[in-house]
Amino acid sequence: MIDRSLKQTLHRLLDANPAVVLTGPRQVGKTTLAREISEERDAVYLDLERPSHLAMIGDIEEYCEEQSDKLLVFDEVHRMPGLFAPLRSIIDERRRSGRRTGLFLLLGSASQDLLKQSSESLAGRVALRELQPLAVQEVDAGELRTLWSRGGFPDSFLAETDAASLDWRMDFIRSYLERDIPQFGPRIPAETLRRFWTMLAHNQGQLHNAAALARGLDVNGVTIARYLDLLVDLLLVRRLQPWTSNLGRRLVKAPKVYIRDSGICHALLGIETIDALFGHPVVAVSWEGFVIENIISALPRRAAWGFYRTSGGAEIDLVVESGSGELWAIEIKRGAAPKVSKGFYSACEDLRPDRKFVVHSGTADQEDYPVGRGIRAKTLPRMMSWLAGAQGDVEENEDAFLAAAGKRVLADTEW
Repeated sequence: MIDRSLKQTLHRLLDANPAVVLTGPRQVGKTTLAREISEERDAVYLDLERPSHLAMIGDIEEYCEEQSDKLLVFDEVHRMPGLFAPLRSIIDERRRSGRRTGLFLLLGSASQDLLKQSSESLAGRVALRELQPLAVQEVDAGELRTLWSRGGFPDSFLAETDAASLDWRMDFIRSYLERDIPQFGPRIPAETLRRFWTMLAHNQGQLHNAAALARGLDVNGVTIARYLDLLVDLLLVRRLQPWTSNLGRRLVKAPKVYIRDSGICHALLGIETIDALFGHPVVAVSWEGFVIENIISALPRRAAWGFYRTSGGAEIDLVVESGSGELWAIEIKRGAAPKVSKGFYSACEDLRPDRKFVVHSGTADQEDYPVGRGIRAKTLPRMMSWLAGAQGDVEENEDAFLAAAGKRVLADTEW
């Protein structure tokens, strides 16, 4: 069993909030993590996809009263959009009786719907977190290439062979297209959406060109926007926004688009093994997307991020404004001896970041070293270790501030 780094955070949030909402794509491990938490606390777990469990909460107020001394875990909560309103009155009643924390853990796959419902109905009563696929710090140091090749969905990563892993991912893609996406409402032909998803994989890490995609699918730009919004909402695609500045530069305005899980990207492209990946044109941008997802998963919750590119060629793969107010510039290179591009130096002259890094694909035990002009080269595992320390410092200071001010963190949002 893999020990998920988010587990202790969820325990801490349950100790401080009446309700916690955990989002994430299907099969990412939400249910496994929730069951582990249920075993460690006095909890009741209900899967709202099961008719028998749905029937148990036909009268939600009566059921919660009977289980008033327990943490209630509701899985696939997006199946009951009307659940949040009665939960608000139940939480307020419990507060009046003296129990203010650890009442509900709510799991769901569609981020925007859940965020909207919970923010409207449970404002001031809920904390939000996203469980992402496995990250570098959650696996052994020698398994980084396997994680990159197969992706971070646990069943794919843990498969006995590369072929079995690819089979699992192909089934995952088909299940999403034929079963899961129709449940969320939109009526999109599965084959059309598969072609769109595959086109995004071929354009991994590129600027979003809706017109080109529309021509390829013989649809209009509005339809392309709807398809992209859907995959972003299901946490399968990341739309990385350009970093804005007031420096007067002519900045690129289109977002970059990434398939969030590298293994799903490789499956859409028919890449089965790490050797096949090394020989594929997508290898460099696949590594870039893999690094970006890992870094974002470890950022402080008040951080902001994006990429920086000007029409003159200045470019930074990932710009981060940390929770402590520092600005970081991160260049991503495949290879153990990375060379920093002229565009990165130019972009750093524009933004003047506090810290500059180049994250490369060297061995896990490779030491950090300088590459000039205040830039530090790090392997991805060492970058993740550094980020873990940076996030810990920020969260400790933030928690102390909020406690002193008598406030509570209500929600996490991506910038």
